[in-house]
Parts: sequence; structure tokens; C-alpha cells
Amino acid sequence: MQKLSMDELQRTDVESFKKQEKTPIAIVLDNVRSMHNVGSAFRTADGFAIEKIYLCGITGTPPHREIEKTALGATQSVSWEYHKDTADVVDQLKAEGYIIIAVEQADDSVMLHQFEPNSDKKYALIFGNEVNGVDEEVMEKIDTCIEIPQYGTKHSLNVSVAIGIILWDFIQKRNLN
Repeated sequence: MQKLSMDELQRTDVESFKKQEKTPIAIVLDNVRSMHNVGSAFRTADGFAIEKIYLCGITGTPPHREIEKTALGATQSVSWEYHKDTADVVDQLKAEGYIIIAVEQADDSVMLHQFEPNSDKKYALIFGNEVNGVDEEVMEKIDTCIEIPQYGTKHSLNVSVAIGIILWDFIQKRNLN
């Protein structure tokens, strides 16, 4: 088996990517403090052609050296906005017809493998602070909450890992429906 070369991968350029149809998912980062996690969110959003990232509260914004280190240029391809208040973003996205989903450990959360996204709907996925999770005020505004089943002792995943798992699951399920 031989790895594909860069030419064989036939990657699209940034301008073509910006014009292509996107997956109707918005990522909302609620007070994510690590610039590396922010950069990883951009890179993963690019990989799955996600519509937009909303950077909220204390979440860092491009341009920033630590974001770029993990984003590898995805801050140029993925559409993004900064907002001070995550709750305002949630209200805006609800008004635009998005289903608002927190990725959080909560009572009545739905385990990821049991959640079935509808291919005709738009989703906003909220990922919270590395220590405190999704803000309580935001949790009061969500439509549902999904949780990634875990079996170890830590009871949490790095936010960048959670973003990758959730997006892969959503993309796979949407493409199969």
C-alpha cells in the first residue's frame, strides 16, 4: 500500500471551497479557552465542509499564532464570526431555523449513537469550556443535548476530540439517510 501524494489527493483551493455547498451545521464554541482547541475546530470544520463557526465569550479569534498552529490555514477557508454572548448567538441561530444542540453531560441527554439527525434540518452544535462545559444560560435555550458515551475514569474528552467525533457521526448519519 502506498500513501497518496498531494497531487493525487486533488484538494480544492480556498476560493473553490468557499463557493462549494456546505454541510448545514454551525459550530458554536462557548468560552473555549485553548487556542489549540479553536484551531483544531477550524481544521475539522474545513475537513467536513461545515457552514460556519461562532466564537463566543473568551474564545480566541484569528489571527493568532496558536490558533494557526493547529488550523493549518483553515481560518482562511471556514466562515466564522465572533460574538461576546453565546446566548445571543443561540437566539439568532434559532431564528434562522437551526436545531440547537449542546454537546454536554446532562440529565436527559441523548447518547450520540441514539441520536438521528434529519438530513433536511440545520444544526447548531455547542461545545463548551474545557472545565465548566456549556454555560447554564445557554443550556436553558437548547432544543436537545447529546452526549458521547465514555467508559473510562476521566468522564470527559478534549473539546477538539469531541468536535471530531460528533461531526463524523453527524456526517455519516446524514449521508446514510
